[in-house]
Amino acid sequence: MSILNESLAGLLKTGNGVKADSDSNPADLAPQDGRSYVRGADWPALRHITIPDLLREAVTRHGPRDAVVFPNEARTFTYYDLDRMVDEMASGLLALGLQKGDRLGIWSPNRLEWVLTQFATARIGLILVNINPAYRVSELEYALNKVGCRALVLAQAFKSSNYVEMLKNLAPELDDCEPGRLAAARLPQLRHVIVMSDDPQPGAFTFKEVQSLGGPAQQLRLDTIARSLDPDEPINIQFTSGTTGSPKGATLSHYNIVNNARFTAERMQFTERDRLCIPVPLYHCFGMVLGVLGCVSKGAAMVFPGEAFTAPDTLEAVSKDRCTALFGVPTMFVAMLEELGNGSYDVSRLRTGMMAGAPCPIEVMRRVIDEMNMSQVTIGYGMTETSPISFQSFVNDPIEKRVTTVGRIHPNLEVKIIDEAGAIVPAGAEGELCTRGYSVMRGYWDDEDKTSESIVDGWMRTGDLATLDEEGYCAIVGRVKDMIIRGGENIYPAEIEDFLFSHPAVKEVQVFGIPDSALGEVVGAWIVPGDGADLQADDIRRFCDTKIAHYKIPKHIRIVDELPMTVTGKPQKFAMRDWMVENGFSE
Repeated sequence: MSILNESLAGLLKTGNGVKADSDSNPADLAPQDGRSYVRGADWPALRHITIPDLLREAVTRHGPRDAVVFPNEARTFTYYDLDRMVDEMASGLLALGLQKGDRLGIWSPNRLEWVLTQFATARIGLILVNINPAYRVSELEYALNKVGCRALVLAQAFKSSNYVEMLKNLAPELDDCEPGRLAAARLPQLRHVIVMSDDPQPGAFTFKEVQSLGGPAQQLRLDTIARSLDPDEPINIQFTSGTTGSPKGATLSHYNIVNNARFTAERMQFTERDRLCIPVPLYHCFGMVLGVLGCVSKGAAMVFPGEAFTAPDTLEAVSKDRCTALFGVPTMFVAMLEELGNGSYDVSRLRTGMMAGAPCPIEVMRRVIDEMNMSQVTIGYGMTETSPISFQSFVNDPIEKRVTTVGRIHPNLEVKIIDEAGAIVPAGAEGELCTRGYSVMRGYWDDEDKTSESIVDGWMRTGDLATLDEEGYCAIVGRVKDMIIRGGENIYPAEIEDFLFSHPAVKEVQVFGIPDSALGEVVGAWIVPGDGADLQADDIRRFCDTKIAHYKIPKHIRIVDELPMTVTGKPQKFAMRDWMVENGFSE
């Protein structure tokens, strides 16, 4: 089935005037035989294509339409422009001598160069290695050496981080080598350094130089190389470590991420008329897969409000660039809701989007629907290792389902929820969520032990505790490792967080376990009060008293100005737990 016919199928109307989702038959998405097992629809069908195939189709069908917009730089590029710039960069990378299968790292905030590098590497079969912009020297060294990067594209600096200087700490040999001839003792496989700057750096190419390196010989090779690519080959490595251990390189194929992007865009009912605001980081699946590839799959426009998220810049981009969709994690939406009253932002064109990355408090979801005009906003759930989305709500799901669950299973996937013995639990019971299907990664790069621990008989063990109701809606109730066991009682932090968030003075809250010699663990909480609120720990305890079981009431409460977060907006519970232990709250 062609993309055109798939698009036409998605435009069928239901009786209430809302576009029908092609995989939305409720009976097909419910648990089977009373067990916590669901299988997604087989429509839309999987496509065995590469990222260059996806882009070529978009250019053919939507060439003159806006593809990439950077409003703070007053730069807009059509799909024709994007295609030309990608080929320039891909030709330049070939001129450097890089070959299919080589790893190229990218270390940068959201920039045009990021998007060009994403498609240019895929064009010639280089494996793009996403490096967290928050990484410091030791983490950069680990990532580059773990996967053996031959090239690194990096920003010169971002915020307080001088990336070039940090790289020189690892590779002082840069100062004395010719570009393309790096031989660094601590980075033995790295040869090429490409800096996103017009200022030449010792031992490095500028990004523009590489764009101009390729000639007719390299241009002629592009299509030949593209035809040789296999959709099942690895094309992207994303480092993920959870809360403990060294980062692991989740290795994803064209097939993994192209299809996941397609299905996510389909469930939001994207068309070429949509304009998606992308404030989430490109180094993460949320930005580069669901955002960039999702837009390309439909010929929609990608709008990048800035190098990193700020609420004013994001709302300004939504307003001035007529965005119809918006991505973000819950903390981003909280900040935008607060900012709405500080300016004359026009959010009237917003329709849909996605919240993902962390559980969304119910009241935040309701306010986003009411105050940001996102009546068709969806909730998504997944993990990097599954490309990433496994569950997503439909745009016409009942609001109560969209605020209390992560929706229903994606097409062409299977999910089961198991107990500690590996048996599937009854529908409605809690257990560990496992995913199987096209989206499961190829494995962790050069780490067979971790791969075999995580993928068992094709099932990706997520480590998340979940339930499936009788209609197939999934609720995430916590992490297997985050579950608090207090004197034999199992306590799920998400339940307590939802309750505490109902306090009118609570803006953000995280609940976690703290070691205790008598009970094993006790409940701890970090709380960010709302603006101007005078909130004390005793206020929270009084609020809990008689309303929740005594053993769920946090014993140790810390009122803070902000929570420690990852770059993608995920709260770092391990950092909060470690602080409490180090500061004497453990008994």
